[in-house]
Amino acid sequence: MSETHATHCSECGAAVPVPSDATPGELLVCDHCGVELEVVSMSPVELTIFEEEEK
Repeated sequence: MSETHATHCSECGAAVPVPSDATPGELLVCDHCGVELEVVSMSPVELTIFEEEEK
């Protein structure tokens, strides 16, 4: 069974489960508001709102 960490969504503040095997750069989706969050760090767990780069 995979362990998870919890942190909060930068957009709405809801709890967001982060799998313990997540890696920086991985994208997660907030179940509450639907925003895409990018894993910045796993120690400590840190997420930021993902914004696609315009080309």
